Amino acid sequence: MIFLGDDWAEAHHDVHVMDEAGQKLASRRLPEGLEGIRRFHELVSDLVENPNGVVVGIETDRGLWVHALAAAGYQVFAINPLAVARYRERHNVGGTKSDPGDAKVLADLVRTDRHNHRPIAADSPEAKAIKVLARGHQNLIWARNRHTNQLRNALREYYPGALDAFSDLADRDALAVLGQAPTPDAGAALSLNQLRSALRRGGRQRNLDRRSAEIQGALRAEHLTASPALAAAFAATTKAAVGIIGELNRGIAGLEAGLAEHFEQHPDADIYLSVPGLGDVLGARVLGEFGDAPDRYASAKSRKNYAGTSPRTVASGKKRAVLARYVRNRRLYDATDQWAFCSINTSPGCRAFYAQHRAAGDLHHQALRALGNRLVRILHGCLDSRCLYDETKAWGHRGEKLPAAA
Repeated sequence: MIFLGDDWAEAHHDVHVMDEAGQKLASRRLPEGLEGIRRFHELVSDLVENPNGVVVGIETDRGLWVHALAAAGYQVFAINPLAVARYRERHNVGGTKSDPGDAKVLADLVRTDRHNHRPIAADSPEAKAIKVLARGHQNLIWARNRHTNQLRNALREYYPGALDAFSDLADRDALAVLGQAPTPDAGAALSLNQLRSALRRGGRQRNLDRRSAEIQGALRAEHLTASPALAAAFAATTKAAVGIIGELNRGIAGLEAGLAEHFEQHPDADIYLSVPGLGDVLGARVLGEFGDAPDRYASAKSRKNYAGTSPRTVASGKKRAVLARYVRNRRLYDATDQWAFCSINTSPGCRAFYAQHRAAGDLHHQALRALGNRLVRILHGCLDSRCLYDETKAWGHRGEKLPAAA
């Protein structure tokens, strides 16, 4: 067998090859892309005949380069960069760092410690597509939140009436009115007919008269005002922000439709959707982050550890503490937190479990984390047995009389 460390960058890859005794066989700097992967395969073929005898350590589990390595039949281990940094400190206490040196560290790591790591998951193309769509959808939501917060800060500087009129600045009503009247004077001058027309163009179809009157009252109320020059400058930034948020809304809606379509076609979709708290979007996020490789998680505990919901124990001597797990998949943990919150309203067992933890003194998010941990375990059991969620099986063993669903 041979062991390769691949320290990747945007334009090149530093590769270090060693044998089972740790002796250096070769080192190269290869370009990114087709030419680089061709030279990688040539290097390997000169040293070993069977691709199964090639073990590769790299600090990522995605990308065309990683897919090409896996497709060639190599054993590819995606090593967490934090683990690589700790391993580097075992052999070099001076603090030096270089790309060729990191490639050697990766090769040495998979040579001696690969039993403590797992090869990249063999997720299906469908699951990978769902993951890409789910992350893209979430990225646009995060971007919209950033721009909305920036718009809110700007309006606070010169247009407080708009903040009174609209609680959600990403809503269609707010975008329609602010796009037409980006200054306090323009907003106060809007008639009810003009407001109705703006709201209708924005997409509102019901309660036009009532909503128009509410907005007009808020925009015409007395507030502190900025100078005309300052208001005009802020108005220019507001119109730009409104345009960006509007485009983000359209992008989010488009990705959400595509995400739901891909998710519902996945073989595991029915199992995910049967679990309380999961719909198309949230279920797709959870499936995309967990993946669908059948042997990826050895047990429910492994899945919970990956989700970041299971507690971690820190014990030394007479001291012992049980703490939340902060090294985790942030996207999956965020989805699990929302999943637990949504399940309270749809599952009597989830609501009783949450209430029990709250009664024991847990804070809201502590109780949600405990509930999310239990839901991940339940999901693992459903996927492992290929059966749909059953409320009685999930919670009946607790010996409690489940309240009726709300």
